[in-house]
Amino acid sequence: MPAARSGAAERTRGTNRPVGRGLRGPRRPGAVQTVHTWQDAGVGISYTHHMAADPAWRRLYPFASHSLVRDGVAQHYVDEGQGRPVLLVHGNPTWSFYWRNLIEPLRCRYRMVAVDHVGCGLSDKPQAYDYTLARHIDNLVALVDHLDLRAATLVAHDWGGAIGLGAALARPTRFRSLVLFNTGAFPPPYIPWRIRACRLPWLGSWCVRRWNLFARAALHMAVARPERMTADVRAGLLAPYDTWEHRVAIDRFVRDIPASPQHGTWRVLEQIERGLPQLEQRPCLLIWGMRDWCFRPVCLERLMAAFPSAEVHRLAHASHYVVEDAHEEIVPILERFLADRSNAGDASPDGDALKTQGVGP
Repeated sequence: MPAARSGAAERTRGTNRPVGRGLRGPRRPGAVQTVHTWQDAGVGISYTHHMAADPAWRRLYPFASHSLVRDGVAQHYVDEGQGRPVLLVHGNPTWSFYWRNLIEPLRCRYRMVAVDHVGCGLSDKPQAYDYTLARHIDNLVALVDHLDLRAATLVAHDWGGAIGLGAALARPTRFRSLVLFNTGAFPPPYIPWRIRACRLPWLGSWCVRRWNLFARAALHMAVARPERMTADVRAGLLAPYDTWEHRVAIDRFVRDIPASPQHGTWRVLEQIERGLPQLEQRPCLLIWGMRDWCFRPVCLERLMAAFPSAEVHRLAHASHYVVEDAHEEIVPILERFLADRSNAGDASPDGDALKTQGVGP
């Protein structure tokens, strides 16, 4: 793995030790408080965190953790296996835990890199931070460069589609193929009322950050097979979002959904949509949970228009958390798609197409 770029440092820990800084917060009854030390550029940094000793959800997520530190903020990711890189980019309110059922079976043949956006998962959760689409794209581009990913397959869901495609447009020579689940890469044609309610002044943030309403509601509203949401799975999806402070990015993601062209993120989404034809020649796989009330079939149709040669799988029995609902069906589809790409050439367009348009750094 290449050394970190100037101004950045990498932190790494062992597989079964809990990550700390992304879960830092006040001690709770029944929690075990532990002090760990990272080595950042040769300087020990101590911090404390609380996490139940050996939480059951960790057995569902048996991956070594890494962090890229930029400007004092650590962005967590997992990097499992060897081979052609597969970059997995989550949305809101999930984190890299969402990809566990793809990482586990595919890491024997591919390098599976799953990122946690700043504010999400096991990444740091600064309170005064620019939680915008443009900043998340910038962070992902920095990670792609740091890891020197080449001929990568982008796998993205929800907000991860706009973030991942923004990164692919900023670094087109690093991406070879695309896999998109229930996402969008254009200004939203609608905002569902369940999300609009979470954007109400004062009350929306209170519900999202005080009661964790957005993440908790998703455990029921985003799945078509509620039996999949076992206690351990629920605990894993919610684990990083255990305090008011740790839910800051969930709230900010909701508020970054643009309702009009006057919103800065609307313009970023327009730039991404205009750039999609530059990715059109890349093999593209669209897998859609058709019972999704958020990213409805109209979003799939717009992506099909942008990628007319895409292979499309409509999963009638799956909802927004499509990988939770249908990972047994998805894995063989993805294995075949990746195998076909491994047997093909490495051709990709030259040039960092949208650097001059403000997408990416």
